[in-house]
Amino acid sequence: MPVLLEFAIALGAIVAAASLFTNAVEILGGRLNLGQGAVGSVLAAVGTALPETMIPIVAVLAAVFGGRDPGTAGEIGIGAILGAPFMLATLAMFVVGASALTFRNRREQGAEIRCGEAVADEFPWCKAPSKSVNIDANTIGRDIAFFLIFFAVAAGVGVVELIYPLKVVLALLLVAAYALYVRRTLHSGAALEEVPERLTLWRHGSEPPSWAVVCQAALALLLMVVGAQIFVDAVEHAAEFAGLPAGLVALVLAPLATELPEKINSVIWVRDGKDTLALGNITGAMVFQSTVPVTFGVLFTRWELEPLNLFSVVLALVSGGFVYVVLRRRKALRSWQLMVGGAFYLVFLVGAGIFVI
Repeated sequence: MPVLLEFAIALGAIVAAASLFTNAVEILGGRLNLGQGAVGSVLAAVGTALPETMIPIVAVLAAVFGGRDPGTAGEIGIGAILGAPFMLATLAMFVVGASALTFRNRREQGAEIRCGEAVADEFPWCKAPSKSVNIDANTIGRDIAFFLIFFAVAAGVGVVELIYPLKVVLALLLVAAYALYVRRTLHSGAALEEVPERLTLWRHGSEPPSWAVVCQAALALLLMVVGAQIFVDAVEHAAEFAGLPAGLVALVLAPLATELPEKINSVIWVRDGKDTLALGNITGAMVFQSTVPVTFGVLFTRWELEPLNLFSVVLALVSGGFVYVVLRRRKALRSWQLMVGGAFYLVFLVGAGIFVI
């Protein structure tokens, strides 16, 4: 199959899946009485993180149990594990900011990712339109704080050699920390507003039953996985043709493909003015990707980070730290502040280009 056709099919599948998923997950969150943070940072984030999470897990476990070359598998696994949060902290943030700027004329809050009414009461300078769905600064700030801590720990372990029992302890701590994060997120955040009344695939006049909502979400996730896999295959074919190393493909191109579900979901939510869902979808995935997949890397690979890997980690932490500081100081984000992540991504591409040369 021609590479361009593979790209077209994959993008079409992912866009369609994202539309179905955002519709279903909002209805499901409303019925479960979950807040915006829980829907965006847990349900949507974990669901759409599945495609990119499977790449390193399959690569690593194939080497452990399938007899494949452990060196290549470890290189691909580590690159994919670190590449996903790097993409989210840089390029995905840029996409959210660019989307807010693009759709500013149809959004009541314009190009800003603003705070909610409760925060506006506390900070009079933070002007939030009464009818718009604005950012839950506490939820998003907590997400980024968790990410900064977990990702820094993951990078530190890749620099300092640990004996295996300590790696097991670290893996357990990461899983426990993510469980704590989920628990805190599920019990916090503002309630969902403007929950969709219609399920896209439910054509009957009555209110869709819960099983239909779950089935649409599951179908959307399956379509995302298929679309992401086709996209990854196309990326690998293009990389082979260009003669790029496997580690670079895993670190840059594979996450670029598999992070598309989060990006498309967030674009849809930004367009509709649902900023907490849009950003939570990104920041929640950042927390997940810096904990659960890292445990597989720590336990089943040598987890020794190459200079290019460390470079991506540093840029991701700086980009995430910049957004965190701005959010904590102002309780609001302007589109250009999120778009700064794109500059960090370009810096990495330049560094990767130098590394390949």
